Amino acid sequence: MTLPKIANNIDICICTFQRDHLTKTLLSVSEMEPVSGYKIAIIVVDNDWEPSAKTKAEDFAKTSKYPIKYLHCPAGNISIARNGCLNASSAEFLAFIDDDETVGKYWLKSLIEHIESKRADVVLGPVIAHYQKNAAAWLKRADFHSTYPVCSDGKIKTGYTCNVLMRMTSTSIAGQQFNLERGRTGGEDTEFFSKIYKAGGRISYDKDAIVEEVVPEDRATLKWLLNRKFRFGQTHGKLLLMNLGPIGKIEQIFIAFSKVIYCLIFATLKIFDKPACYKNLLRGTLHVGTMSGLFNFSELTLYGKPTPAKE
Repeated sequence: MTLPKIANNIDICICTFQRDHLTKTLLSVSEMEPVSGYKIAIIVVDNDWEPSAKTKAEDFAKTSKYPIKYLHCPAGNISIARNGCLNASSAEFLAFIDDDETVGKYWLKSLIEHIESKRADVVLGPVIAHYQKNAAAWLKRADFHSTYPVCSDGKIKTGYTCNVLMRMTSTSIAGQQFNLERGRTGGEDTEFFSKIYKAGGRISYDKDAIVEEVVPEDRATLKWLLNRKFRFGQTHGKLLLMNLGPIGKIEQIFIAFSKVIYCLIFATLKIFDKPACYKNLLRGTLHVGTMSGLFNFSELTLYGKPTPAKE
């Protein structure tokens, strides 16, 4: 059931799954600059099988200047948690951040000013990655983990949930839900914002609404980046496939294959320049994933964990 939206209210939604960093994320929200004329609240949605984040949320609520609502929406499927946020919110504006991030002091203030001045339906902000001391030098130079929107033909046609503010009274957003089938593969946010764009929603970008994250060791590897790029490509290919006939499908497969060859050639030419070499290798992997999606192969499962066995 869709709740009536309350003007000048903002809900900050944080989906969490077995992550201790949640406390730091909440602390950064509590320390940000208030937004004059707007009422702010926090929604924490726990996607664990057990309500493992409940104590963290309750402890934070004791000293928080913003009211906090805790919801348990199991299990191991991020789309369930994201939809829990959408369904629980009655605010005119809804923001998403991740439970491994911290927000800047003026993060929300900047997003609100931007969405109001631009009359946008969705505003994305950057996610700045910070690498640990033992991370590879090439990874720090290349900075593959920071997140920015992608423009196509001068427009932003999709988005992400790691730093976003949405106008929930927009007709392009009303009734939209995250696809449960993508809740463990990833790509649910790409599909969600693509649907908003196709419904006429305006997606904008605010470079000053900064969110930061520290890259954990298990993600600071070329293997992890390759898997993620491949899955990104699979999502893109499957979204393309929804609007293609047989001829169009063949054309897109040929285009993707040509891009793979191009990227592999340039990766080889840059073999002694790791950031440049890996950049082309990752792009090539993205296009391999696109072909996989166009052939409608099953997508990689990157997130969540199998359901615990019953004793």
